Amino acid sequence: MIALLLALGSSLAYGCADFLGGLGARRAHVLRTVMIAAPASLAVELLLWPVLGASFSAGALGWGAASGVASAAAFALLYRTLAIGPMNVLSPVTALLSAALPVGVGLLQGERLTAAGLVGLPLALAAVVLISAGHGAASARPSRTALLSALGAGAAIALQLVFLHRAPSDSGVAPLIVGRAVSSAVTLAAAAVMHRRLGSERPAYTVSAAAGVLDSVANLLFLLAARSGDLAVVAVITALYPAGTVLLARSVLAERIHRGQAVGLGTAAVAVGLLALT
Repeated sequence: MIALLLALGSSLAYGCADFLGGLGARRAHVLRTVMIAAPASLAVELLLWPVLGASFSAGALGWGAASGVASAAAFALLYRTLAIGPMNVLSPVTALLSAALPVGVGLLQGERLTAAGLVGLPLALAAVVLISAGHGAASARPSRTALLSALGAGAAIALQLVFLHRAPSDSGVAPLIVGRAVSSAVTLAAAAVMHRRLGSERPAYTVSAAAGVLDSVANLLFLLAARSGDLAVVAVITALYPAGTVLLARSVLAERIHRGQAVGLGTAAVAVGLLALT
């Protein structure tokens, strides 16, 4: 139950971070937003070091660095997918793969589910797809390149979660610190290479920094959840993060929740209840 609550907190934090990051990207190039968010995220993890401890063993360094590379790849592929579109078709593909791969890894590692879990898990996967799909998801057909980018983004997100789960359980926040340092370095290097394409718009500093802080909180909660529960359950609950984004967009921006998304939110609630019984 503790792992489930931590995963729900991680999902909510990821959803809020994505919402704020999206707001920031409306004002300036997305890389400018990330250049603010990434250091803010790293700062939070460094502040957590004295509180939660960190053991920089070979395992923590290796798996943390691997998660950082996967995180940077996920960002790059998501950005490419967004540029190609249509996102109302590609977003469910990315979300489903990012949830399904860790679930498969967890089951292959010998994790077992109760009868309620066997029903709740596919319901949660269905909810991920429904919530992340926008209006008219069947009205546009993506190109092969766009579909491959979406699949790559989903796989990269999944690998980031799996790599964090593989880090030693006694390493504290070391995997998060290493991963964020690596992904920040990759992102800043990309920004330096592309500086002429970033435009002159100033980023929304407060919003971007808040997105980075929430992303760190989400990573921490996922790591704690994965250490205290099954990866199969924790990953699929965390992957429900589009629900937080959708609800914030409805509350703050008055965006409409489409029928399919409303069904997805209801399905998610049922799935979480069933997974709680496991």
